[in-house]
Amino acid sequence: MADTATVHLVRHGEVHNPDKVLYGRLPGFGLSELGKQMAEGIADYFGDRAQSGRPVHLLAASPLQRAQETIAPVSARLGLPVVTEDRVLEAENAFEGLSDVKRHLRTPRYWPLLINPFRPSWGEPYKQQVERVLHAVKNLADRAIAEHGDGAEAVVVSHQLPIWVTRLWAEQRPLWHDPRQRECSLTSVTSLHIGPSGVESVSYAEPNKELSRQALALPGA
Repeated sequence: MADTATVHLVRHGEVHNPDKVLYGRLPGFGLSELGKQMAEGIADYFGDRAQSGRPVHLLAASPLQRAQETIAPVSARLGLPVVTEDRVLEAENAFEGLSDVKRHLRTPRYWPLLINPFRPSWGEPYKQQVERVLHAVKNLADRAIAEHGDGAEAVVVSHQLPIWVTRLWAEQRPLWHDPRQRECSLTSVTSLHIGPSGVESVSYAEPNKELSRQALALPGA
């Protein structure tokens, strides 16, 4: 029987963004004070799992500041180094850097970006996001199994959209979706259970559900 692994995709914590900029891949957007509490909560979550016999063996994170700041307490709690993983980076978005995006959508020069919401035409194609995240997941799962054996686990801090479309793919659902319907709250944990055929199932948890209710409604990231 082939070995298995679990890769937990964690969305980063709340970002300090008083101007409500769609920050995307822009530098300089770190966690808010609430976001830092969320990061500590995630460290507690995986620390408690380790104490109950379900240890994490590998840590990785997007290179963006908010992801690195979210994984840092997990690294300190578990005593594990962090691998920077470019393939779980936030999606490209043509509206990056704008605030009040809805207002800008009324400007004719932005209309060509809205031609195909199924791709989507304003940013990195959903399919491309899924492919790069899955490559990262496979590499991490293979490494975890090679170094730690059957049942090894890895934690990866990424961003809402790449995590969500990867889950949609794994559950054989269409990649196009209403952003308001994403089940991927701040510091939520989307776990991909890897077996001989690849991603065999998905589970979801919200360890910081109460803190998430306090978060500001910021542009998705």
